[in-house]
This record gives sequence, structure tokens and C-alpha cells, in this order.
Amino acid sequence: MSQSDNISRKPGSRRGLRLAGIVAVIIAVVIVAHGLIVRAAESSRLRDWTDAQALPTVAVNPPASSANASGLELPGRLEAFKRAPIYARVPGYVKDWKYDIGAKVKAGDVLAEVETPDLDQQLAQARADLATAQANANLSRTTAQRWQALGKTSLVAKQDVDEKTGDLAAKQAAANSAQANVARLVAMKNFARLTAPFDGIVTARNTDVGALVNAGSAAGSELFVVSDTQRLRVNLAVPQNYAPSVPPGTKATLSVPEYPDKTYTADVEASSQAVSAASGTTQMQLLVDNPGGELLPGGYASVRLDLKNRSDVLSVPASALIINAKGISVATVDADDKIVVKPVTIARDLGKTIEIGSGLAATDRVVENPPDGVVSGTQVRIAGAQPKGQVAATEKGKNQKG
Repeated sequence: MSQSDNISRKPGSRRGLRLAGIVAVIIAVVIVAHGLIVRAAESSRLRDWTDAQALPTVAVNPPASSANASGLELPGRLEAFKRAPIYARVPGYVKDWKYDIGAKVKAGDVLAEVETPDLDQQLAQARADLATAQANANLSRTTAQRWQALGKTSLVAKQDVDEKTGDLAAKQAAANSAQANVARLVAMKNFARLTAPFDGIVTARNTDVGALVNAGSAAGSELFVVSDTQRLRVNLAVPQNYAPSVPPGTKATLSVPEYPDKTYTADVEASSQAVSAASGTTQMQLLVDNPGGELLPGGYASVRLDLKNRSDVLSVPASALIINAKGISVATVDADDKIVVKPVTIARDLGKTIEIGSGLAATDRVVENPPDGVVSGTQVRIAGAQPKGQVAATEKGKNQKG
């Protein structure tokens, strides 16, 4: 190869090297710029995500506007349909008792017998007094008849005849009084046999053989208690504002602690039609059938009243209410995910659910459990929804990558 050929090739090689260097610089610049852009985008997304996480997260739902199968749950007390405490009508000593607690009895069954020595002596004396009074009356009757016969012959004065006739009337009245006294003591003697007033169950026995009993019905002195438990009454105290919604015939469901998986159906039988000044409630009475004897009188029952459905009222969870010095309000979220506190009125408090009388619209997004101190204008994040800033950053990153 000649020297002229080497000289002719050097300028071309230099241009190639220069071009390669320029391309390498351009590639390096592009790589650095891309890295800076990606880092800036990641920083922006991180900042948006951090800002989103700093916002309070709330769960929202629209107020329920469908027909509410509303119910009112209240505590009730079971009572026997008929309950009769059996007291001693005469004093004495318990001679014998026939039925213990839990025994089923029929009307007229003798529960116990009482020995009445004092009453027996009084009865014997009364019968003796009756015999004396009857003897005196018979003698007076004979005397009066004789004097009346003599009076017709004018052998005796009319005054004497009237006296004998009056004495007969007095003696006869005394005999009648003695007869009534004997009848009274005989009736008292019949009370020495304590009997069941109706078919039922002996739910209490507070005496034993030889026990001294006194006549009277003082509290705690009952010897037996007989209860009819085929049907039970349920006494219920209904708050005043719900009383108009519970007319007679309203259906109810009740449960008892001893059978937690079982419910019983009851009907509202009557209302006291008055409000207790002490409790602000109306006394109501329900009836429930108890053929199997599972429900026990005197026991506690949880009663759920089936109130009339109301489809024209919006309802929210009880946890959504905000109660403070300003009154009752509900926190809602607007289209910009900002809190709007709205004052509301309560139509009915159903326990877990509150029916709102005014202040809410069906399209409102109600915060189920608003955080403490929430005020209008607070920016929040909706639970389960992607933050708007994060959505924008994601879309921006996709565009840049595209």
C-alpha cells in the first residue's frame, strides 16, 4: 500500500469516529434524561400516595330508602295467665299437704288441711247457743199462742197478749242469729281445706306439716301459689313515642335466655292507654301460648315488636349520628371527597338503625362512622376507592411510558 492511499483514508476514519462519539453522547443524554424523568414521576407518585395516605379514610353508603322491616326490641317480663296465691282463711296448724312445687292440679283439688281446735270449740259453742235459742223460741211460741187464744175471750188484757207476741218475735230473731252464727263458723271450717281455684301448676309451697298459720293475706304469708302456665302474659314498657305504633294485635317475637336458638310468637293484647310519669313508658300486655311449658312465669324475655313498615323515610346506621352541642347531625361526602355536615331530625330510633325525619337526600353519601372532630370541608379518602391524586399519577406514568 502506498503512502498516498494512507493519506486518503485518514480523513474518512476521523469523520466516522466523530460521528460515533456524537451518537454515544446523544444516547447518554437520552438515558440520563429518561432516568431523570422516571425519577421525577416516581417522586410525584410517591408524594401523591403519601398525601393520600395522610387523609382520613371513611366508609360511605347512601341512606337506606327501601321499605324497612322495622322492629323495636324491648325487655319484657313473663307472668302466668292466671296466678292465685293461696292464704289461710282460718288460724290453726297444718295437718297435711298434698302437692309440692311443680305438681299439676285440677280445680278443687285439696292442697292442704289445717287443724283448727279454736274454731272447732267456737262452732260447738255456737251450736249449743243455737239449741238454747231454738228452745226459748219454741217455748215463747207456745206461750204466745195460748195468750192469743185467751185474748179472744177477753179474759186477759190485750197488752199482755202483745207482750207475749213480741217476746216470740225476739226469741225467734235470737234463734235466727244463732243459726247464722253456726252457718258462719261452718263456712269458716270449710276453709280449713285449702283447694286449687283452677287447673294449673303449684309454683310455690311455703308451709309444712305442723306449721302455725294465721288468717290473713299479708305479703309473704301465702301457703301455696297456683299458676296457669298454658298461656303467659308478657308485660312490656313501650317508650311513649312508640306507643301509637303498637296497637292491639301487633305481632311480636320473643326469646328467652334458656332457649337462645328458639323464638316464640306473641300478640299485643292490651295497652294501659296511659304514660307512666316515672318512666315515660306505656304499659302493654302480650299473650303467648305455652303448651309445652317451656316458658317460665317470672322470667325475662327479649321482645321484638314488628312495627309498621315505612318506605318514605331514609334510615342510617346509629353509628353515623354526630351528637354534640349543636344538636344531631350526619356527615356526608360531596363530589370532591370533602365532608359536608348536615343537621338532621330523628323520626324513630330502632336501635341499630335510625330513621331520619329531615335533613338527608337519597343521593347523599353518608359516612358510616365519622371520625372525632369532623367538620365541613375536611378532605377525606373513601375506603375501597383509589385516591384521585394516585389515579392521576398512574395515568401520567402510563402516558410517559407509552
